[in-house]
Amino acid sequence: MESQPKKISLIFISGIAALGGFLFGFDSGVINGTVDALQLAFDSDAAVTGFNVASVLLGAMAGAFFAGTAADKFGRKPVMIVTAIGFTISAWGSGISDGSVEFVLYRILGGVSMGAASVLAPAYISEIAPPKIRGSLATLQQLMIVIGLFMAFMSNYWLAGQSGGASEVFWGGFQTWQWMFWAEIIPAAIFLFALLTIPESPRYLVAAGREAEAAQVLAGIAPDEDAEEKVADIRSTLREGTKPRLKDVISSYTGKIHPLVWAGLGLAVLQQFTGINVIFYYGATLWQAAGFTEADALLQNVITGSVNIFFTIVAIVLVDRLGRKPLLLVGSIGQAVMLGIMAYIFSNAASSGPDGIELSSSQGTYALLAANGYIAFFAFSWGPVMWVMLGEMFPNQYRGAALALCGLAQWGANFLITISFPILLAGIGLGLSYGIYAFFGLVAYFFVKFYVKETKGKTLEDMSREEAALERGGAQA
Repeated sequence: MESQPKKISLIFISGIAALGGFLFGFDSGVINGTVDALQLAFDSDAAVTGFNVASVLLGAMAGAFFAGTAADKFGRKPVMIVTAIGFTISAWGSGISDGSVEFVLYRILGGVSMGAASVLAPAYISEIAPPKIRGSLATLQQLMIVIGLFMAFMSNYWLAGQSGGASEVFWGGFQTWQWMFWAEIIPAAIFLFALLTIPESPRYLVAAGREAEAAQVLAGIAPDEDAEEKVADIRSTLREGTKPRLKDVISSYTGKIHPLVWAGLGLAVLQQFTGINVIFYYGATLWQAAGFTEADALLQNVITGSVNIFFTIVAIVLVDRLGRKPLLLVGSIGQAVMLGIMAYIFSNAASSGPDGIELSSSQGTYALLAANGYIAFFAFSWGPVMWVMLGEMFPNQYRGAALALCGLAQWGANFLITISFPILLAGIGLGLSYGIYAFFGLVAYFFVKFYVKETKGKTLEDMSREEAALERGGAQA
């Protein structure tokens, strides 16, 4: 049983690290209400607008990849501080941009920070948390992501409501969409200063040969444990005399990429291939295409954000009780069913001419229920649990390197889904598009069933030793 002061301290430290997730979510969601306004402001066509939206993901791919290796070299905390600075500059620059090229450059910078935050927060939290509450604490990252999304939706909805629309001139003679981006500067500054108050990861400190500092951190966050003994335990899972590096993802026993890394890559890609970010990035545009007004479509985003937050809290309650794998399995099937319903509804919707579709009153209601059902299944399973598992499933020796590859794959899949959606929408329509995403929900179920191991209740060091023993056995067989 964790002592109450220790638990409060761990929650506080984990919450600060997870503020990067809030900015990740806000930066992802803020674009949702600005798509049409950006198209008008920059006089861009559909293809350029799609790239304006998806460009942040190019930065995120780079950020996720380099953050993992940079965190192994310089530490988790310094790299998180750099991401906070990046979020601030990107938010300001996106709002002052007067053309697509400038806008894309600032969005790519924001994407680098998003990608870095996405892999560093779950890794850091997993490295400071005890096994009994590690899943719940790591899920704070996803809770902050969805709260960030929700706050972006709320901010966009409020600003558009005050001004009359995202393209309307608002405070200081600037258009509303500019203020939508500038709203992010406040939480980015809070994240930056809050990071100065938290310790470095003890597992990074041991890997860097700073064992006295590691013992001091452990004594502060885990006073009930023998700090020196824990330092020795961590040291035993590292390759003596060798700091973690990118090439550690290749097994010294087999000369091939560790099977665990392939499992992580599968989780990272499949989380995106069920189309979750189509809802978040194009939600307002999607519902307007289905016949809703701009104001109603932005309100649907707020409802979606509320559902996302509630069911992420459900995940926090369940992840350390039921385990990671059961939640992923239930979520996979639930997402596939909800997407299948949406595919059926949109496939049978009436055409409203060359610009889109038209849902009847009952179809619109069912579509909204299915969309929010899909969000609910994602929010208590693949949304948080994928990040929990990536933060804890890899051994200490190559956690940063594996996260670099998985983060790159996750954001790469995100980019492919985001940039392909307008093309699918124009080419085969919403119905078949959702059918494709539903198919990947089924693929995700079988992938988890056969290739993913449960990590509930195990220490990071125990998992490191188990994986090494399995690889030794496999190499000798």
